[in-house]
Amino acid sequence: MEKASGRQSIALSTVETGTENPGLELMEKEVEPEGSNRTDTQGHSLGDGLGPSTQQRRRQWPFSKARSFCKTHASLFKKILLGLLCLAYAAYFLAACILNFQRALALFVITCLVIFVPVYSFLKKLLGKKLTRCLKPFENSRLRLWMKWVFAGVSLVGLILWLALDTAQRPEQLISFAGICMFILILFACSKHHSAVSWRTVFWGLGLQFVFGIVVMRTDLGYSAFQWLGEQGQIFLNYTVAGSSFVFGDTLVKDVFAFQALPIIIFFGCVMSILYYLGLVQWVVQKVAWFLQVTMGTTATETLAVAGNIFVGMTEAPLLIRPYFGDMTLSEIHAVMTGGFATISGTVLGVFISFGVDASSLISASVMAAPCALALSKLAYPEVEESKFKSKEGVKLPRGKERNVLEAASNGATDAIGLAANVAANLVAFLAVLAFINAALSWLGELVDIQGLTFQVICSYLLRPMVFMMGVEWTDCPMVAEMVGIKFFINEFVAYQQLSQYKNKRLSGVEEWTEGEKQWISVRAEIITTFSLCGFANLSSIGITLGGLTSIAPHRKSDLSKVVVRALFTGACVSLISASMAGILYVPRGAEADCVSFLNTSFTNRTYETYMCCRGLFQSTSLNGTNPPSFSGLWEDKEFSAMALTNCCGFYNNTVCA
Repeated sequence: MEKASGRQSIALSTVETGTENPGLELMEKEVEPEGSNRTDTQGHSLGDGLGPSTQQRRRQWPFSKARSFCKTHASLFKKILLGLLCLAYAAYFLAACILNFQRALALFVITCLVIFVPVYSFLKKLLGKKLTRCLKPFENSRLRLWMKWVFAGVSLVGLILWLALDTAQRPEQLISFAGICMFILILFACSKHHSAVSWRTVFWGLGLQFVFGIVVMRTDLGYSAFQWLGEQGQIFLNYTVAGSSFVFGDTLVKDVFAFQALPIIIFFGCVMSILYYLGLVQWVVQKVAWFLQVTMGTTATETLAVAGNIFVGMTEAPLLIRPYFGDMTLSEIHAVMTGGFATISGTVLGVFISFGVDASSLISASVMAAPCALALSKLAYPEVEESKFKSKEGVKLPRGKERNVLEAASNGATDAIGLAANVAANLVAFLAVLAFINAALSWLGELVDIQGLTFQVICSYLLRPMVFMMGVEWTDCPMVAEMVGIKFFINEFVAYQQLSQYKNKRLSGVEEWTEGEKQWISVRAEIITTFSLCGFANLSSIGITLGGLTSIAPHRKSDLSKVVVRALFTGACVSLISASMAGILYVPRGAEADCVSFLNTSFTNRTYETYMCCRGLFQSTSLNGTNPPSFSGLWEDKEFSAMALTNCCGFYNNTVCA
């Protein structure tokens, strides 16, 4: 009995301490049969000899064993689950592409972008050291110098040949090229340190902008890609209606600007916050910054801030380099400010797209502005100090501090409310101020018999030569000059709203001239204007920039005040040079409307195609007294020409319609 009692105590102690013992069950069976009751000397029941906690542990022991097994092999289970998910997605992806590739194009692009990230990292680890060893011979200073001169000579000869051949068909492009040269000379004349200008940075920045413009505007693949990207952006932003309609109602969302455009800022801010939490924004910004830094020779901090301006605003981008901002040189601070003035943020980009402005041109202008901003900032304020951030390794960006995606989405939407309110307040204030200024100028003009004097009229005269040098036709210059003046002195929102009104008039088929007043501008002028307005370079942005940067580095307040005006002027020149670049590279895209086939059908409304075809028909028609009109060109010997002329006269007034 003592031996049994001893074995029983060993079993109990083993269970209570949680020690795994393979012979546990056997030892317990030797003590007492399961479920048996013991009695004392007086016949009272003593139970089975095991306490409640011990019984519970006995029952949970298989689950603990399974949990321990799962923890041990957790990584294996994750790999198996990930492999199964990848196989399922691959099957779905192949099925979607095989059934209808055009329909699955967006899925194909997203998949390729997702696959590119791990493939890039793998190739970098696998081939990075080998490529570094292959490039060692080029570290020779004499060889590098020869290569630089050869590359510069080839680039110069190529540019001259390209201009000679390309402008032979479109001579107006030479005006845009002359405009670029003019703006560069103006900035050089106003440079802080003429002898310290790094022409490598200037020419590399302009060259990168030029190459990117060729890819986007001249190649079919690049043009189609950015057109598709712009269309997808419009589709994506249209999902804002689902939320804003539920909150404000369909009527307000359709008819009122504040409920139509401003919710886009909240939606886009939410999406950008999620992407930042996931680390995608940081990854793209770092890669763009690394490329610009290597090619242009700029420092890590200024390059990172300017690259960040492609995605975030002028006050948010400096936060990417907040720990380093206080130690930056004046030239680096000037570059950060210039990047903020020369670009627009992703959230504001959505608002401009909602206006009806060409989305692909907006995206192209924002991306092209980054290298140009760095180039011109180093032309206007060259580096004469010793920077602490010349390392080519760049600056590491942390991921978002949110704990999950939902918190990131909520914070992004909440933060965007302030931006939406700021946009609404600025629009109310500046439109009211503009109306007051116009009323005051009109009153002052009437006192000396000058009718219709407004702020826009003054801008149209003062800025007309500059706009003409960007490549705008002289007849369109007054209207474009008005918008450029409004953008710089008032606000870019008001200017883009004016541009959208001109575009809507053109697309709706309104006559180009009404009572001697031009109603809309050409497509070429629209593209150039879109580029010239793309940026935050206006007088009100000075206060916003100083306020945001002073909060980051209060001890540099005096330095910030020294360079902010020069940075504003440089940022404005970046937009103007981008517009001139667009003037050089723009060519009419797509086949012209087949007016013969178009006017042979019965059209019931006015469109841009209707106006252009009818104008061509009017120009090809001549009156012969009381005889029926005669037609020339495309309309000669066409039986339906007279009927098409009658239809056109129903929409437009012309001398041949009398």
